[in-house]
Amino acid sequence: MAKHRIYSLSVGSVYPHYLAKVEKKGRTQAEVDEIFRWLTGYTQAALEKQLAAQTDFEQFFASAPRLHPQRVLVTGVICGVRIEEIEDPLMLEVRRLDKLIDELAKGRPMAKILRQPGVK
Repeated sequence: MAKHRIYSLSVGSVYPHYLAKVEKKGRTQAEVDEIFRWLTGYTQAALEKQLAAQTDFEQFFASAPRLHPQRVLVTGVICGVRIEEIEDPLMLEVRRLDKLIDELAKGRPMAKILRQPGVK
C-alpha cells in the first residue's frame, strides 16, 4: 500500500497554513509553537531547526524526542475522520496535531488544548 502523500510533505511547508488559520482568529505563533512542543517534546530551537530543514512529517514524528503521554486524550473528528478510529500510527499523530491546531483556531483555552489535568 502506498504511503499517504502528507507523510512526505515538509512540516515547514504546512506550518504557515497552521499559522494563518489561527492568526486570523486572533491566536498567536507562540501558541502554535507551544502545541508543537507539547505534542512532540521538541525544544523551541529544535522545532525551528526541523521547520527550517523542511523535515517531512514522517521524519518529524519519528525524530520527536518525546510524544506527550496526554496526547491520547485528543479525540473527536478532524477532516471527517474520528481520531480514535485511525489505525495508522503516523496518520494518528498528524491528525492529533491538526485537531489541536483546530481547537486553537476555535478559541479553546490553551489549558484545555494541552489536556492539563483538572481542566474541564
